[in-house]
Amino acid sequence: MPVSLPAFDRAYDELRARWPESTEERDVATPYGPTRVHVYGPAGGSPLVLLPGGSSTGLVWFANAPALGERHRVHAVDLLGDAGRTERRGTPLRSADDLMAWLDALLDGLGLARTQLCGHSYGAWLAVRYALHAPQRIDRLALVDPTQVFAGFRPGYLIRALPTLIRPSEARASAFLAWETAGTNPDETWQRLYALATATPGRKIVAGGRPRTADLRMPVLVLLAEHSRAHHAVKVADRARRTLPQAEVALLPRATHHSLPLTAPEQLNDRLLDFLDRQ
Repeated sequence: MPVSLPAFDRAYDELRARWPESTEERDVATPYGPTRVHVYGPAGGSPLVLLPGGSSTGLVWFANAPALGERHRVHAVDLLGDAGRTERRGTPLRSADDLMAWLDALLDGLGLARTQLCGHSYGAWLAVRYALHAPQRIDRLALVDPTQVFAGFRPGYLIRALPTLIRPSEARASAFLAWETAGTNPDETWQRLYALATATPGRKIVAGGRPRTADLRMPVLVLLAEHSRAHHAVKVADRARRTLPQAEVALLPRATHHSLPLTAPEQLNDRLLDFLDRQ
């Protein structure tokens, strides 16, 4: 059965408390409703927008924000249509084009004419779509175990995920997450939030076809989870190198798809900062 919203709110607030004390909460007006953004880092820092995977909320980057926010102004977003504190209100969310218009309005509201953009999983698919939609606004693009970008899902992954899609519940989401992240021990508070988010009523996740990655013109970093069960990491790496010969592609040892970006955050942070800080 669907989770209670108070349970989700308690888990959300508990994970929010793991962010640095100076983190700001902003609700940015867009035609699709107010968007919650967690902002951390120096006001004059290079802007960096972080898009999470489905059910993760922008709070999932709590282990990365302290390092990324030393030199960058981090904007971690609760996705439109997903669980979190971004509200759907006003213009209906119907298609990927609506998501592009929403991100246009969000960057405008944040005052970001240009930014660096990083996404994980579904957030990486969204980041690629936006980099193709508005390349003039994206300086660098980082993709963390992107799904539906270079390859589809493994059939076994979809079979395991099916019960959480047909009859979402906290217990089913927890069991699915435990299977995919076996051996990595992601943060327990985040695991609880993910399971509650998956079963939150009213979610509307908009997807679409694979984007034309060969048309990307900005520098691109692709970081893949070595033990991802969502897809075959080595095959995805090969395809990424073929379609984006200018991209930097690397595997993150011991990581699974859903354990990111929480698995070995120092390693992920080092990779991201090395890429983002290049001139």
